[in-house]
Amino acid sequence: MKKKIIHLNHSDNKGGAARACYRIHQSLLSSGTFDSEMWVNQVNSSDPTVTGPTSMFDKFLAKIRPHIVKPLIKMLKTQNPIIHSPQILPSNWVKKINDSDADIIHLHWVQGEMLSIADIGRIKKPLVWTLHDMWAFCGAEHLAWDDRWRDGYQHPNRPLHETGFDINLWSWRRKQRFWKKKIKIITPSRWLTKCVKDSFLMHNWPVSVIPNPIDTNLWKPTEKKIARDKLGLPINAPLILFGALGGAQDFHKGFDLLLKAVHKLSDDHNMKNLELVVFGQDAPKSPPSVAFPIHYMGHLEDDFKLSMVYSAVDVMVVPSRQETFGQTASEAQTCETPVVAFNIGGLADIVIHKKTGYLAKSFDTQDLATGITWVLEHRKDNQLGKLGRKESINRFSSEIVSTQYEKIYDQTL
Repeated sequence: MKKKIIHLNHSDNKGGAARACYRIHQSLLSSGTFDSEMWVNQVNSSDPTVTGPTSMFDKFLAKIRPHIVKPLIKMLKTQNPIIHSPQILPSNWVKKINDSDADIIHLHWVQGEMLSIADIGRIKKPLVWTLHDMWAFCGAEHLAWDDRWRDGYQHPNRPLHETGFDINLWSWRRKQRFWKKKIKIITPSRWLTKCVKDSFLMHNWPVSVIPNPIDTNLWKPTEKKIARDKLGLPINAPLILFGALGGAQDFHKGFDLLLKAVHKLSDDHNMKNLELVVFGQDAPKSPPSVAFPIHYMGHLEDDFKLSMVYSAVDVMVVPSRQETFGQTASEAQTCETPVVAFNIGGLADIVIHKKTGYLAKSFDTQDLATGITWVLEHRKDNQLGKLGRKESINRFSSEIVSTQYEKIYDQTL
């Protein structure tokens, strides 16, 4: 009899965590071994295996829940620009979960007030939790730039730049209070696993690494000239790609660091005809001042068109300051596009230095520029891209990842 897995995530396809969750769900269905469903607060697809609020009132309630806690979040004054989630509103999900016939409840990104911290502690079904950021072992913040998550949140170690209500300390203490039962943790990278093991809250919780899967039959290269022609991109110019859900707006995605690297390339005579391609945003009213043209592709939610964008360019640059996995890097690599990134976070698990791309020294924009140049100089035979796709098939394909999850589910049961 097939094991029934129910995945909980705030959305089915909005954001990197949602896309990763949906791919895990699809990989389990494709294996034929599992009866897999997704339960979400916001349904955007027409997939019958995805369940969300059905009545107009429930849809409205799910939509406004994140806004109800905003006054509380605004009581914190901090220089950390990342989202903060206190998770205080009780939900109806817990009863539905505990009354279900699921063998495993698989948590993902359940923030946005989908599940409260107390709700998670009240789930009675066997649990697996795939982390897509640092929130689970931090306070209310999803990415941390200090060491409170490692040392334990106390009044004396609060960052000097923070004032007002210490929502991070308060949230962390609520996690300590309600999470008495250890949950099996999965992370998509060795870096995030190390963070879990180093954290004060979860250092003795069971944790394993399983990368985010990708459908290598869907994500595949298109002939470069054809892709550029269909997308209206220049046929002969070297093209550099940057992409993120929020485009250039997300600080931790490092678009400003890419611009510094590109500025250094402007002095190189061999790079005079270079052009940039950006997806995840429309053209801004005040575009950045750079020596090269920028093509804005807008928000791309169609996987086929996005794979064509990856195929059209010569190099994908992922200049993130922090990255739990690096989904755009794995997508680009699967489409035979080499990746240049900083040697940080989950990106070190995807890019093989000078084999499938280039790993620059952390936040060194000169080395990032060197990496871009190096990849462009080695693009003629596309050996970097071909090896990158081979690595993706061997390590990130749906078949490989679903088998790894099956072992985790067996251990949990």
